[in-house]
Amino acid sequence: MFKTVLFPIDQSRNSQDALLKVAELVKFCEAQLYLLTVSTEPKGDSETPAMTSDAAEALLSAASQKFSELEINAETVHRSGRPAFSICDVADELDVDLIMMSCRGIGLSEDHTEESVSNRVINLSPCPVMVIP
Repeated sequence: MFKTVLFPIDQSRNSQDALLKVAELVKFCEAQLYLLTVSTEPKGDSETPAMTSDAAEALLSAASQKFSELEINAETVHRSGRPAFSICDVADELDVDLIMMSCRGIGLSEDHTEESVSNRVINLSPCPVMVIP
């Protein structure tokens, strides 16, 4: 089924809530898990908060620890740049079978589709994408 899973995480509550679903599927498939976070620069009117490199590393460390407690070994990847493009680039580089990610729901209305990271990933991804609400 899925041998490698990429789980992009950010500081949102939805991302943290998706962790257990990701763990469930990774265990079921006995897949290799990659955790990814992307450092970003602040944007003037964006609802997406910037994430510094230090915050990204701390987030990866905390998520890795949570997966370790669930007896899942996760490799971590940290990138800088635009989240959707970085996620798809890493998925391609690591040749992952599935991207599992959360969404905040802002891309569900036509007014915000271009701002939705999950929507962009779905359209650019080199592999299937599972979005966890």
